[in-house]
Amino acid sequence: MRDVYSAIADATRRQLLHMLAEADELPLHEMTARFEAGRTAISKHLGVLKEAGLVEDRRVGRETRYHLNAEPLREIQEWVSFYAGFWTRRMVRLKKLLQEENR
Repeated sequence: MRDVYSAIADATRRQLLHMLAEADELPLHEMTARFEAGRTAISKHLGVLKEAGLVEDRRVGRETRYHLNAEPLREIQEWVSFYAGFWTRRMVRLKKLLQEENR
């Protein structure tokens, strides 16, 4: 299984995730139409996202439809939340320091 962090490191893959988050499900041709890259390139990006567990697909006739599985993003949210708290604490300390200097 591919690492979620490396999967979202690419801007095209992040844009694909955003598109899928806004729709229940999208076929490959609809996603490809929104990019300058060709069908093969977008398929490869979707493959990386699928390996990371972020995207699932299903066949409907001759068409493959994709949808978002946001659960693996929880790991990233928890990681970012930790650092959000870290920076909040730093800003509170800085504010106190500045207030003390202004007295």
